[in-house]
Formats: sequence, structure tokens, C-alpha cells
Amino acid sequence: MSPRQTLIALIPLAYLLGSIPFGLLVALSKGLDPRTAGSGNIGATNVGRLLGPKYFAIVFILDLVKSLLPVLAATLLLKNLPLAWPNYLLCLLVAFAAILGHMFPLFLHFQGGKGVATSAGAILGLFPYFTLPALLTLLIWLTVFLIWRYVSLASILAALAFPLCYLAFALPLGWSPLGQQLPLLAFSIVVAALVVLRHRGNIARLRAGTEHRIARAQRT
Repeated sequence: MSPRQTLIALIPLAYLLGSIPFGLLVALSKGLDPRTAGSGNIGATNVGRLLGPKYFAIVFILDLVKSLLPVLAATLLLKNLPLAWPNYLLCLLVAFAAILGHMFPLFLHFQGGKGVATSAGAILGLFPYFTLPALLTLLIWLTVFLIWRYVSLASILAALAFPLCYLAFALPLGWSPLGQQLPLLAFSIVVAALVVLRHRGNIARLRAGTEHRIARAQRT
């Protein structure tokens, strides 16, 4: 197959990989169904809340890797194609498919997670155009979390910041975000909107003051 045909074939494969419910599988291996406990979500935050920080890390990394790998493959294929927006669009469709797979998994009647770790994996995989902005976004996530201790708030604000972080690199480096790379800018905005929409319940709890806060570790 040609690089373009391989890119197209990666789109459904990325969706299937994204659909693998690692949070549910990890929790079930410990005798717990996260869909019926805590917030009812299969993502890393709920699994970590129920089973501990170790399992948060395991699920987060697995959910990140399942999108990182197909997007890395797409990025390698992109290097063999002309730098034109239709080719960027195909690469982004691979990333978008992995994220949609996690949010609306085929294997769980399309009831999935909120997409933070999977979105992170997807944007880290598109080197360098999203990798560098993603690292800055991660710094924003960590700063917000360490100050207020809300995973949801950190995720929402980091998602909203990501398109701005992309522009912060794209404009001075001459990446043409309003030209050839317009699909990248559009993708960053759409993913940010999706992540925020998936956190509607968290936003309501934050406004009501009932959102779960991660306690600071006690010094001994």
C-alpha cells in the first residue's frame, strides 16, 4: 500500500485501539467494576480514586499509549507525503479516531471515558507540531492541579489552553497555522471542546462545590 492508503487504513485501526477499555479491564482484574462505583467512569481518575494512585498511573499510561502508537505511525507516514493540508487531515483523522474510540468505545455500547489521557497521547504523537505544545499544556495541567487539587479543573483548563499553546509555537516558528496546517488548529479546538463537553458533570460539581478534590500527601 502507498503511504496515503496506509494512513487511511490506520483510521479504523486507531478507533479500535482507542475502544480498548483499559480502565475497566484493570479494575475488573482487581474485582471491581468502575461503572458501578465512584463516578461511574472507566477513566484513570475514577479507577485511581477507587484503587489507589498506582492504578491511576497504570490506566493513564495505557490510555495514553493506545492513541500515541497509531499517531506516531501516522506521523512517520506523513514524512513520506507532500506537506499539504489534505495529508495533515488524514493524520489528524487517525488521532481523532483514537480519541473517539475512547470516548465512545465500540466494546462498551459507546459509553466511554472523558478522553484526557487518550487526547494527550494523540497530541504527543504528532511530532513536533503538537508534541511541543502538549508539553507546555502538561505544565499548565500540573500547575493547576498542584494549586487547586482538582483533576477535572486541571484537565478542563489544560484542554482550553492547548489551542493557544499550539499557536504560541506555530506563529513564531512559521508553521502556517492558518494555511497548510489549518487542520491542526481546527483539530486542537475540536479536541479541546470535546474534552470540556465530556466534563459537563464535573463543571456542575465544581460550581456547586461538591467536586472531589485530591488530598495533599501528609508529611510524616
